[in-house]
Amino acid sequence: MRLFSALIPIVILTTCAGVGQAQTPPDPAARIAEQKAAMKALAWMDGVWRGPAVATGAGGRKIELTQTERSGPLLDGVLHVVEGRGYNADGTTGFNAFGVISYDPAKGYSMRSYAMGQAGDFPMTLTPTGAVWTIPAGPATLRYTITAQNGVWHEVGERVVEGQPPTPFFEMTLKRIGDSAWPSAGAIAPS
Repeated sequence: MRLFSALIPIVILTTCAGVGQAQTPPDPAARIAEQKAAMKALAWMDGVWRGPAVATGAGGRKIELTQTERSGPLLDGVLHVVEGRGYNADGTTGFNAFGVISYDPAKGYSMRSYAMGQAGDFPMTLTPTGAVWTIPAGPATLRYTITAQNGVWHEVGERVVEGQPPTPFFEMTLKRIGDSAWPSAGAIAPS
């Protein structure tokens, strides 16, 4: 009986050690490497872009903007960030959005978007010439299709309702105007 009582603490310690080891998170290196490799497909977005954009406002009113985008990698290439600004004819900002694109090996690409007082996580699919990302909007889906070729970023936003033809509500055609160190530039040094 004494031997059995003496073995109980050893069994408990061994069991707890095994559970602790089972809960040790895996080494993130392989996952990070997979994320970085996947994000390289978005390298075409890097830099600064500018061009005309037209949005359809309330009552079908056309809103013309000069759209700019700046885009680049963050977290050593694990994320891709994009800021879009649409300028009115008088130079004021008529539209501002920010997006964080990420890759989950189990789920694929997604974009965390902040625009017009709203935020959300939305699926993104890469295509041979760009990408498509969608936002659920009640009975409709807002679908943005990006085509990138020869230094031109063309994007069309459409409202898609099942059984009806897509209704365009946004279009921009931007030209790449240069490189940018944003967003990685300006990091705080260790000392």
